[in-house]
Amino acid sequence: MKEPIIGIDLGTTNSEVAIFQGGQPKIISLPDGTQMLPSVVGIGADNNILVGAPAYNQYLLKPDHTVKSIKRKMGQSEKVSMAGQEYSPQEISAAILKELKRSAELHLGQAVSKAVITVPAYFNDAQRQATREAGEIANLEVVRMINEPTAAALAYEAGHQGSRKILVYDLGGGTFDVSVVQIEEGVVEVISSHGNNQLGGDDFDQKIVDHILITIENEHGVKATATSTMARIVRAAETAKKALSDQPFAKIEEEYLLEKKGQPIHLSMELTREQYEEMIFPYIEETLQAVHTALYGADMTASDVEQILLVGGATRTPLVSRRLEEVFNLKPHGEVNPDLCVALGAAIQGAAVGGDEVSAVLVDVTPYTFGTSFFGDLDGMPSPHCYAPIIAKNTPIPVRKGEIFFTMVDGQEETLVTAFQGEDQDARKNILLGEFMIGGLGDFPAGNPILLEFELDLNGILHVSAMEKETGLEKRITIDNAFAPMEEQSLKQARERLGSLFGDVEFTPDESDQEESTEADKGNRTEIVQAKALIEKAERMMVDAEEEDRDEIIDLLEELKDAMNNKDSNALKTASGELADILYYLET
Repeated sequence: MKEPIIGIDLGTTNSEVAIFQGGQPKIISLPDGTQMLPSVVGIGADNNILVGAPAYNQYLLKPDHTVKSIKRKMGQSEKVSMAGQEYSPQEISAAILKELKRSAELHLGQAVSKAVITVPAYFNDAQRQATREAGEIANLEVVRMINEPTAAALAYEAGHQGSRKILVYDLGGGTFDVSVVQIEEGVVEVISSHGNNQLGGDDFDQKIVDHILITIENEHGVKATATSTMARIVRAAETAKKALSDQPFAKIEEEYLLEKKGQPIHLSMELTREQYEEMIFPYIEETLQAVHTALYGADMTASDVEQILLVGGATRTPLVSRRLEEVFNLKPHGEVNPDLCVALGAAIQGAAVGGDEVSAVLVDVTPYTFGTSFFGDLDGMPSPHCYAPIIAKNTPIPVRKGEIFFTMVDGQEETLVTAFQGEDQDARKNILLGEFMIGGLGDFPAGNPILLEFELDLNGILHVSAMEKETGLEKRITIDNAFAPMEEQSLKQARERLGSLFGDVEFTPDESDQEESTEADKGNRTEIVQAKALIEKAERMMVDAEEEDRDEIIDLLEELKDAMNNKDSNALKTASGELADILYYLET
């Protein structure tokens, strides 16, 4: 049986997994029947790990036991606290990846060890390295990383024919990217990209949160600072934001939110779409500035764009479509699901890597300029901080480029090699990605040539080498952007730590499954996983339930566990259905 390569959209707010089957990509449903996994991780009451909806639901009650929006911390050395323990961003992301991996294995009936993972086009080298390490911790070989707007364009191309220039506007929960893409005769070619790794729907939420806090202080004279109170306000802001995508106003109500002099304070306010759009208008304008930068990089104007493709849940905000239509005189296309198209594109690329025939060939570009510093003339003065670009922004990848530099003094024994990201002629104003010393140079007069070579691979990761031309002395590094990559031992420890939290081993089909897994087998495994998720949810909800409801839940939990132990599929379905009904009643 051919080893599958899944496609994963590892998002700030939600994550999805897809597979290429029967000549087309399809989203893999999670055990609970949904297609999007909330990118939230938590530690439950019994110290087990919660991923997705269970963690999202726990956030209100135990925000200090829960982590969300971890994507914004990828590539940083800072750790996050969860239930009193410190975790790296890679470990939290790995928990999300592991849950998606398990869903894929349930669906396919076989082990999965390879994936294509998407990243924001404007992710730097450290963020990409961290994403790859998250995959390794989750026991996934990341065979390729592709940019999210590019993946969306691949998914779009799969359902369309003809030549056209499209603008991919990708506004997610935590990041913004824009790419100008040329689609022609089965080739998806990215011409230019731009973006902002710290702009997205989370910032929209924060504007609403700030508005709520000001309202509370003005009306009640108190400040909301408690972690649990803030968690409720954040959730209320998220709900209001979603409502305002479809409704002209949203009611924000939270009972017993605060207390003042022994009296409860209830939150009840209305937020209009007009107020909300006024709050986020500067953010949308900032994205449009990035759009014009991308167009400039593609040597195009707004009138050259033939179609606009919206990607990311935050694009559902009506202001986004309205402003794009005003700028381009084009209605953005909405036939591709903005939440799912990135994962679908990743699945297509996974199929291509695996040797399957797909409809499009991908040509991507780097959104950054990379170069080095040298001693020269800067603003009319001698300076060691002159900047020499080596790989220019919007160069198709993979790419390898080299330049010759020369030693400055006779018998120079060593030289410092730097790697920067940016375009300013003063290297100090660009981002230092890394540096290394090449020593032991030959005893040559000044002007000894040093060949410096930059290589950017298909995953957007930079490799730098320096070689003394006369002797062949060479040194190579993979740039780590001042971010310490995890050593193999650290990766192993992180895998073991995550495995102990999940409390299971890797997917291993029964011997009868080695040749082929039947639909009945897949169904049974799915029912068991769904039942476990239902038990977890019920145990949390019964704490606040009325005594009569709590007794009924306890009885159903016993029936459900007995059915699982006895492998009684019919009893499992019956008990699951009854328990789901009572939980739905309690939620509504």
